[in-house]
Amino acid sequence: MTSPALISIDPCTGDRLWEGTPGDVPAAIARARAALPHWANTPLPQRIAVVQAFKAAVLARAEAFAGLIARETGKPLWETRTEVASVAAKVDISIIAQAERAGSRTGEVAGVRQVLRHKPHGVLAVLGPYNFPAHLPNGHIVPALLAGNTLVFKPSELTPAVADFMATCWATAGLPEGVLNIVHGGGETGRALAAADIDGLLFTGSAGVGAALARQFAETPHKILALEMGGNNPLIVWDVEDSALDAAAALIVQSGYLSAGQRCTCARRLIVREGAHAPLIERVTALMDRLIIGAPFADPQPFMGPVIANAAADALVAGAEALVAKGAHTIRPLTRRQPDRPYLAPALYDVTGVASLPDTELFGPLLQLTRVQDWDSAIAAANATRFGLAAGLIGGDAALYDRFWAASRAGVVNWNRPTNGAASNAPFGGIGLSGNHRPSAYYAADYAAWPVASLEADVPQGSIATGLSAGLSASITA
Repeated sequence: MTSPALISIDPCTGDRLWEGTPGDVPAAIARARAALPHWANTPLPQRIAVVQAFKAAVLARAEAFAGLIARETGKPLWETRTEVASVAAKVDISIIAQAERAGSRTGEVAGVRQVLRHKPHGVLAVLGPYNFPAHLPNGHIVPALLAGNTLVFKPSELTPAVADFMATCWATAGLPEGVLNIVHGGGETGRALAAADIDGLLFTGSAGVGAALARQFAETPHKILALEMGGNNPLIVWDVEDSALDAAAALIVQSGYLSAGQRCTCARRLIVREGAHAPLIERVTALMDRLIIGAPFADPQPFMGPVIANAAADALVAGAEALVAKGAHTIRPLTRRQPDRPYLAPALYDVTGVASLPDTELFGPLLQLTRVQDWDSAIAAANATRFGLAAGLIGGDAALYDRFWAASRAGVVNWNRPTNGAASNAPFGGIGLSGNHRPSAYYAADYAAWPVASLEADVPQGSIATGLSAGLSASITA
């Protein structure tokens, strides 16, 4: 008996969770195309009722949903419960955003009725990531369905079971057949979907894949492309009072190591003032050493679980070794807790003075420390990246934060909060290699539909006031 082409593995145990074969992309698109006219013409209140029923289905099965995400990603149960809550909360937020940013408007200009309405793009592809396998694709799916689009969703090949669970919730909600279609598969399936007869693509994932999509879609400007990618995010700590050092350390640890560092907004680079850093780093390392790293359902609950797979762990260890080879000083090493499972101890490396540091997103619990002499050097270090997703400042006063905000190059800029704190009722996105100016979250309504401006009158109204000759005949003059 041959093995299935696709297998989902519990990263904590190595057990198989899901087995399947790659999906049929043309068939999925055909189903979405056939379902489009009816769904696009379904009145908005009815589409709203379906997404509200999806929310109810998610909440009714919330604990089972959270448990499945925990098993398939290795994230602690406390964290996957918050992900399921975010999936449900996205519905009401998206309904409000759709009305505000993509609703109908009627006004008057020069005595003529002016109307703004929005139309769906058509058949949209959604490519989802593994780190938040429910919440992040859901952030595309709900606004796109509200707008009247039909969808083909390819989840990460590492988290197919979560996608199937979501599909079951949509079916329970009464979403018509063909409106949302799941196609499983790896990179080849994703490339086939991106090249297929779709009207746009909504992507969350790595900068490398996003850049490849941007090159591909440069030949099809009539198709919408929304890219939400990663970050090499800076966190500056400056002028922190001694009484606030423990709080600052907690913010650093949250920024760098939440979700085992597998959030695109996690801090990757910690920038501190030379000479004032020692007490801070002492507190940071003391807190790192206390972090519980364990399985999702352990009691007490761990702070973080493993990274998604052994291959990811191997790549991160290789990245850390490359930093050391370039001259980085190890404060806390990135080590495997178990040789056969992807548990990693959180790492901190001092890269001050190291030449030719790679401007890459090391997507795991690895933080790089840079010591600088003055504020201008801190800003220069923070902006020394092609990415531009998240940036944070810990310490200082309002005037310093204003300077930081003005000089930073990121779409999510926080002060005295973790870099990976973001609100669903605000836009979420970045610049540079982090995105293509299509922020998601609250602004997803913007790319889920396109605006149509109209001037309208109930009866024909027309006259030519200038440029007509007298009488019935016209003359031509030189």
